[in-house]
Amino acid sequence: MSKQLDDYMTLAFEAAAKVSSTSPNPRVGCVLVRDGEIVGVGLHEMPGEHHAEVNALLAAGELARGATAYVSLEPCCHFGRTPPCTQALIAAGVAEVVYAMPDPNPLVAGKGVQALRAAGVKVSGPLLEAQARQLNRGFIKRMEQGLPFVRCKLAMSLDGRTAMASGESQWITGPAARADVQRLRAESCAVVTGVNTVLQDDPALNVRVDAQGAAAAPAVLRQPRRVILDSALRTPVTARVLQLSGEVLVFTTCSGRPLAGAEVRQLAAGADERVDLRAAMQSLAQDYQCNEVLLEAGPTLSGAMVQAGLVDEVILYIGAKFLGSDAMPLLRLSGLQHMADQIALHITDVTVIDADLRVTARLHSH
Repeated sequence: MSKQLDDYMTLAFEAAAKVSSTSPNPRVGCVLVRDGEIVGVGLHEMPGEHHAEVNALLAAGELARGATAYVSLEPCCHFGRTPPCTQALIAAGVAEVVYAMPDPNPLVAGKGVQALRAAGVKVSGPLLEAQARQLNRGFIKRMEQGLPFVRCKLAMSLDGRTAMASGESQWITGPAARADVQRLRAESCAVVTGVNTVLQDDPALNVRVDAQGAAAAPAVLRQPRRVILDSALRTPVTARVLQLSGEVLVFTTCSGRPLAGAEVRQLAAGADERVDLRAAMQSLAQDYQCNEVLLEAGPTLSGAMVQAGLVDEVILYIGAKFLGSDAMPLLRLSGLQHMADQIALHITDVTVIDADLRVTARLHSH
């Protein structure tokens, strides 16, 4: 396909990316082009609202008839909270649909393309599928594997330390890097931590939109669910995470004791008698429809998640300072005795954020 078609699809991607999260739905953008002119652009803003195709059709009005629709995901063909987008495109008289990738949702999965073709609409695609998958990697992983896409956020000094021996850790990085973390939270369906972090740091784990946070997270439509892995149910009722508005979920192996301000869900214990990490991630994907999860935890839980193969991406903030050899290490990774045991990563981005550095890396197994 021509470069011009790529450009139109890229505009659809850019429209979709304007919203931080549309969970449990995918991020979708649509661009309508007629006679070489863009006549409508739409995006899906939040669950229950119009999908991208319908918003683009509304923007185009009568100019949609005979137009070509460039959509970042195969149009849906089923009734959910809204009617099928295939139906809207057909009714509007759209002549052609170019889609970036098939919808992995079993309710669609090729049926949208079939419905359009059956109605006489020309359909082309996939187009720029790799970019489309990047846009909705959490939704895709939930549909294909029953797990969320997990990003592990870490912060360390130049000598690889995360906190002083006393536990003091504020602040390794500067205000700009911390504002960038607000963006990560805004893009996430859930923020996960461990009970030890709750007891040590008393974090809020919410998206804070202030002078800097507003720039980092421009489209916060809802707070992510805050999740605590707490096998022995030690979270105190006075914890700050329980005092704020929004949904809090505690995974535990205990039974029988409620916790004010949180939903307590009992899961089976793993081999170490703690909450089974895979079961927790499966529950977030399947029971709570979480597409993207941000892990903000200490070295023990973060290391365990990595070694369990549950982390897809690591986002590491590096502060330009030394904390010393007595300070706490970045991760606790057990059983690595030889170079053959190493856990390989692929660095995908390195960005300077004010006085700090952000390194993004994918686990090689993902």
